Formats: sequence, structure tokens, C-alpha cells
Amino acid sequence: MAQIVFMGTPHFAVPILTQLIANHEVIGVVTQPDRPAGRSRQMQASPIKEAALAAGIPVFQPEKLRRQEAIAELRQWQPDVYVVAAFGQILPQTVLDIPRMGSINVHASLLPRWRGAAPIQAAIRAGDAESGVTIMKMDAGLDTGPILSMRAVALDEQETGASLHDKLSELGAALLIETLPGYLDGSIQPQAQPDEGVTYAPTIKKEEGRLDWTQPAPVLERLIRAFTPWPGTFSLWNGQPLKVLAAQASPGHAEPGMVIRHGDGAGIGTGAGLLVLKEIQLAGRKAMSASEFIRGQADFVGATLTT
Repeated sequence: MAQIVFMGTPHFAVPILTQLIANHEVIGVVTQPDRPAGRSRQMQASPIKEAALAAGIPVFQPEKLRRQEAIAELRQWQPDVYVVAAFGQILPQTVLDIPRMGSINVHASLLPRWRGAAPIQAAIRAGDAESGVTIMKMDAGLDTGPILSMRAVALDEQETGASLHDKLSELGAALLIETLPGYLDGSIQPQAQPDEGVTYAPTIKKEEGRLDWTQPAPVLERLIRAFTPWPGTFSLWNGQPLKVLAAQASPGHAEPGMVIRHGDGAGIGTGAGLLVLKEIQLAGRKAMSASEFIRGQADFVGATLTT
């Protein structure tokens, strides 16, 4: 049986590692170093570290894979293959060359569309009809390696970053287990990615969640769904950040950023149409429905939200 080293970090990678452990021999796990998290800023292990330790698998947490001491540590495992899923660092060629059968990656898009760090959010934000998972053999480029297998899923009208994350995590785990035996015995051969249709999904910055009310309502709705749960979207009301947790585009008109009554809730004017608020949250307060918020904030309707 092939000896596998797994590389991954966030929750997305946990089902993939779990299925790999159940079906193959995983001799080691590489994940990002513990990081401070939460208001207390206490050091927190990655979800993959927790899963690996629970399964009794050795864990290595290099700050930078490019460092010679990290490369030397990886060589000691003498793996047959690396399996990578949302690791968080680009693997240099010196690392990719260590396993005798190369390295494969579970990527959350239908390559070559949405290469890069944030393909899940990018697909929803762009209004794509489908997304999916690609298993590819890695090279030193950014998600440019040849494809081993691919599977698509349709995106529904209420798809969020959270719901698509979970779908693709489970799909990636299943597709990897289907693909890996054929890759290892040579019956599945990598096929070069097409030159057409290449798009990129770079790392998301929190500031990208600031809502620009001059944009059309459907664009803003997709942004809100894409950025749920992270990094979230927000506007400013009376100088305070107001998080928009859920909303829906609707016909109607008001000046961009103006809050008007909509049923028992509120709609916000945009560049085209209204954005009807469903769930919102002031900083330091609990999340609540728009109708509940209005009952406690009489001056909200008629105000203008700013960017």
C-alpha cells in the first residue's frame, strides 16, 4: 500500500483526511502552525492538526516549506505521494519532487476556472450556475497542474459560501477516494488543463465585504451569500458598522444606500433594484431579523447607509 503524507489546514480538508485515513495508509500530516484566535488570542491548532492527532498520526507544522530544515524533515518520511487540500502555502518544486509518485491536490473548482485561494466565494459572487471539485497532479504553478478527475455540482439560488464549502468538501473526499487507486496504479493519466477559460480567485481581504450601494441589488446579494460566513459584508449606519448577514434582491427603487420600509422590514436602495434585508447585526449586538431591528431602532427607516 502506498505511503501517503497529507497536507491541509482548515475544516474544508477534514472530511478529505478522514476518508483518506479510512482507505489508505497516511504516515504523516503537514499543516500550518498554531495561530492566535478569538478575542483571547489564545493559540489554536488547525482543524487538520486536531483530526490527525485524534487518529494518532504524526503532525509537522513548518512556518515555511521553503526552508531547508522543513525540506529535510519532509524527506525523512519517504512518502510515495502527497495529497494536498487547502494547505495554505504554495509547494515549491523541491517539495513536490520528494514523493516518488508526485503530489495531487483536491481543488474546490472546475479548473481552469477559479484557480487560487478563494474559488468557493468566487463562484457564488460571479453568479456561476455550477461549481465542483478537481483532482489534479500538482506542478509549481498556481493550480495549473494536469487534471486527474473532475465532478460538478449545481449552485442553487440560495447558495452561500458556507453551504457550498460543505458540499465541495464532502464531494472532494469522495472523488479523491475514487480517483486515488487509478492514479497509483497508472490507469488514470493526467490530462493537461485547457488554455481557455482560465480565471483567478485571489485571497479575500476583509475590506472586500464593504457594500457599495451603487452596485445592482443582485450583485450585492451574491456578494453577501458568497461572503457568508467569512469575511461577512457590512455598511455604515450613523458611523457604526452594520453587518448584513442575509438579504435578497427585489424590484423597487430608492436612492443608493437609502433605507425604506419594505413590508414589515426594510429595503436598501441600490444602483438597480432594492436589497431587502433579512438578517442584520450591529457591532457588539446580537443578530436579528430586519423587522425586529426596526422595532428597536425607529430612526433606521429613512436613514442612508454609507460605504
